[in-house]
Amino acid sequence: MMTVSTDRGGPPARARSVDLPLLAVTGGFIALFCAVAVIDMDTLSGLVDGAFALSARYFGLYWQVLLLATFLIGLAICLLPGARTRLGGAAAPDFPAFQWGAMIMCTLLAGGGVFWAAGEPIAHYMTTPPLFGDLSGQPEARAEAALAQSFLHWGFLAWAILGALGTVVLMHYHHDYGLPLAPRTLLYPVFGRHAIEGPLGIAADAFCIVSVVAGTVGPIGFLGLQMSYGLNALFGIPDSFATQAAVIVALVGIYSVSAVTGLSKGIRILSQFNVILVLCLLIFMLVAGPTAEIFGKFGGGFATYIGNFFGLALQRGEAGIFGAPGWLGWWTVFFWGWFIGYGPLMAVFIARISRGRSIRSIIIMLSIVAPVVTNFWFTIIGGAGIAFEQADPGVISGPFEGLDLPAGLLAITQAFPGGFALSIAFLVLTMAFVATTSDSMSYVIARAMSAGEPSGALRAGWGAAMGVMALILISLGSGSVGKLQSFIVVTAVPVSLVLLPTLWEAPRIVWSLGRRKGA
Repeated sequence: MMTVSTDRGGPPARARSVDLPLLAVTGGFIALFCAVAVIDMDTLSGLVDGAFALSARYFGLYWQVLLLATFLIGLAICLLPGARTRLGGAAAPDFPAFQWGAMIMCTLLAGGGVFWAAGEPIAHYMTTPPLFGDLSGQPEARAEAALAQSFLHWGFLAWAILGALGTVVLMHYHHDYGLPLAPRTLLYPVFGRHAIEGPLGIAADAFCIVSVVAGTVGPIGFLGLQMSYGLNALFGIPDSFATQAAVIVALVGIYSVSAVTGLSKGIRILSQFNVILVLCLLIFMLVAGPTAEIFGKFGGGFATYIGNFFGLALQRGEAGIFGAPGWLGWWTVFFWGWFIGYGPLMAVFIARISRGRSIRSIIIMLSIVAPVVTNFWFTIIGGAGIAFEQADPGVISGPFEGLDLPAGLLAITQAFPGGFALSIAFLVLTMAFVATTSDSMSYVIARAMSAGEPSGALRAGWGAAMGVMALILISLGSGSVGKLQSFIVVTAVPVSLVLLPTLWEAPRIVWSLGRRKGA
């Protein structure tokens, strides 16, 4: 039985340095998943597909409401006097604003900043999302609808679920009551000490960790596939498992070195490098690319997004309440499951780097600033891709056919002036993005099962484990990595229940802090 203690007079906190039962449960499940994949991939695929379909059908509407409510409640509590409160008991933030924002932005954007920024807008341009009906013969309306749908999936709602409310709850209970900085603390308002000690807490942490592993191994595997494809197209290096494995081993080496250097060095330095490279690429693409069309498409797409905000957020189409979700399941519900799966541990990460920040600044950064920046980045890559496709039909859609993300990205970058150099820069950016996310997630996984700061060895161990898992899966074929991505939607079912108490607990905390200040 786990023992707990606290020196703050509040609820108990874990005293063990490493939670061995949690380590055994999560490590055992991941090993079992890989073993089943190696032994009988067809059976595993069938199980994942069936569970995915059930999750999307019966939880899709709940997830849509959960994300919308998280965003709206977060904005509402920014208006309360208690939102001015600085969390963590620090008079000033631990990290300057640029470093803080860079670490937050780059942790999520590994999967979307490159893989989907190029692919999703052109996919929706070629096949208009159901909400907008038939827009054939209206290329500009199709472009705006495509970007609006992409903005939904990578905008306000997606970012809000990654910590707008969860961070507030975790920081309050961790710094004011000494509770662990782990997903189980989100259940404390409902279950009290039973959420911190015993099987309920282990289960909550385990589901969240497995979900994040699934969501992170996917980008690691896709990085190997994309880099191998790009190196073959640009330099003629064989697009083989050996190349893919070499890329993943190099990636693991980068973020393992980062892991042992500590949070204030490794992740911070990687994040700053990412942001500087992104800014350089952004300026180049704006100047060298279709500048007017990029700004025009961003304005039109964003206006369409805001004008159809609630319709996009709550659309069900033919799915109804519990119908087969179809298009919705493979797009919106898939993304919502992915972001929900990351939600608790992203909140742990943001809580760790946000000491000294006000509640209002945390929510505005996550719910407003990060989404708008992400949407503009999507327009620069994906919007430019649409512009190139409109000028020369087939130049982007041809290579992209069949949702080939690496080919689509390469087609877009090579359509710019200096396309060869730009393509190389994007390969470097992709590597750096995925390294940052892998390092950050290795940290929060280790942090969730440690009392206090996790050791570098534990962080590096989780990072290596995710790299090995990616190697195993891509050796079985690219579809194996896709199955793991689908699995995160299954794990999002219990994880979404862990996030549910934040809807009422975060407002209660902010209201209480405001009343305390007033008194």
